[in-house]
Amino acid sequence: MNIQWYPGHMTRAKRNMQNDVKLVDLVIELLDARAPLSTENPDIRRLTEGKKRLVLLNKSDLADDRATGLWINYFRDQNCEVVALDSRKRDGIGLVRQAAARLSAEKWERDRKKGLTQRRPVKAMICGIPNVGKSTFINSLLGKASAKTGDKPGVTRGNQWITVNNEFILLDTPGVLWPKFDDETVGIHLALIGAINDEIVNREELAMRLIGELRIHYPSLLPERYGIMEEELKERLSERGDMDVIGLDHESLCYLELIAEKRKCIRKGGLPDYERAARLLIDDLRSGRLGRISLERP
Repeated sequence: MNIQWYPGHMTRAKRNMQNDVKLVDLVIELLDARAPLSTENPDIRRLTEGKKRLVLLNKSDLADDRATGLWINYFRDQNCEVVALDSRKRDGIGLVRQAAARLSAEKWERDRKKGLTQRRPVKAMICGIPNVGKSTFINSLLGKASAKTGDKPGVTRGNQWITVNNEFILLDTPGVLWPKFDDETVGIHLALIGAINDEIVNREELAMRLIGELRIHYPSLLPERYGIMEEELKERLSERGDMDVIGLDHESLCYLELIAEKRKCIRKGGLPDYERAARLLIDDLRSGRLGRISLERP
């Protein structure tokens, strides 16, 4: 399943970011705590090389705590300041401010040695992929609605400077991806968390890939959520026998069929509506109704 998505406006956004990065002292990159590797844009890493870097593992309320702890250690081993948070809430904002202050201490010390009695504001660039929560984070940091938010990728289209206080000024940037995902798993994980336009994705196939991953890492989750017994799955597999369905995983297809039946996703004629069942499953993942799930581990 090879998913690629790189709209034209992202090229312009990346070009603007390349010009503006010279103006900032600090880069704050938001990653999705459920898939930190897939949401870490290699182009952003190259463009911001040499800048102080603060990594925010956003949407950590939706991720597996154990996996998030491993990711925190992973980024600290790379000498990054890292904070896990839910940007919709303000209880992690204090930790973010403290981490940003630690990264800014060197600049403030240079200012002091130059005889400046008042600290000059630190300019921080906020960056990340689409729909990772940058605007929501900024609004929580400010304590008011200042940046547009939305549950679809591509809400922010242009760079904008936002004053936090006399110590920090933020540069909000649009979400940008990179032109080609070399690993197909990256595209799948980005599509699952909603960072890619849903209209270009085959939801049934995407849902089956999710089912395959969940059955490996969270084997009890789907049975508990949808009331599917292992005996039902075995019976359905036995009914299908050795059917040759090109490119499809039989177990995941049977599981999606059972989800459709359990949740009344039925088409005319009594056939399972795989597309509706797939949409339901993916929505349950994104909203957290499936539980706290991490798609990646270090």
